[in-house]
Amino acid sequence: MELVKLVPAVKDYIWGGTYFKKYNKGLAFERVSECWELSMREDAPSIIASGRYLGKPLCEVVTKEDIGPVMERFPYFPLLIKLIDAKDNLSVQVHPSDDYALKYENSFGKSEMWHIISADEGSGLYVGLNKDYKKEDIEKALKEGTILECLNFYKVKPGETYVIKPGTIHAIGKGVRLIEIQQNSNLTYRLYDYNRVDKDGNPRELHIKKALDVIDYHKYEPNMSNDELLADNKYFTVRRIEFDKSVKLSASEAFLSFTFLEGEGMVNDIPYRQYDTFYLPYQKECTIRGKGVVVVSTVR
Repeated sequence: MELVKLVPAVKDYIWGGTYFKKYNKGLAFERVSECWELSMREDAPSIIASGRYLGKPLCEVVTKEDIGPVMERFPYFPLLIKLIDAKDNLSVQVHPSDDYALKYENSFGKSEMWHIISADEGSGLYVGLNKDYKKEDIEKALKEGTILECLNFYKVKPGETYVIKPGTIHAIGKGVRLIEIQQNSNLTYRLYDYNRVDKDGNPRELHIKKALDVIDYHKYEPNMSNDELLADNKYFTVRRIEFDKSVKLSASEAFLSFTFLEGEGMVNDIPYRQYDTFYLPYQKECTIRGKGVVVVSTVR
């Protein structure tokens, strides 16, 4: 398999906006909440937009050999990468660890990171508890609708990165656009959703009991980065690279996926522009020419 450009699967959840429609994503949708830029999930796969596999779902083409030796550690493709546009607040939620998820959900848990693309004035993220709490304190706050008072609120700026470990209560606030790199898992426990209803008029499902089981009740210690190396753990390694002429990428340890946050130019012989995403198979190389900013993700 060769380098390929991708077209995302698009989600139109009720909190989404229209920011990414300006970049030809989800034009058939009224709103574009999430663009699943790199997705091997059969229910919402990325589609190949270049080369001999044009039009095919990425998950039908990629082999274990294209991913690399890292597949010895995972039963399925390990990453899911999204562009997110929060026109309204997302639900307050928490993710379980692998241990809990494997025991109770027959699934892996979810670790993720957020890299801020842009934000309206005063917009931000809810991340972690603002002091130590007991389980009954959070349960009471949920019943009284005061859970936001228990959380840290960080006003955000472009270029900031927040790593969200399992057990950390979190929510993306309205007016924030970001790229999310996460474990390939859809497992989320929703604690609070502003009493909203779905498109059919039904209250959105909450998962209070399971959420209370997995929350880290200690005061949150910020885990943010403004460096080139945005995150480096067993679930994902992510770098932000600024370039003004060219940069070479090599998938020497495992596959790479990369998304352009700024600029336009060429990747080998394939044109790119802002918010385009590519997949580079294991042991392949490519050269980016142009000027811009690219976020490069892998699992080592």
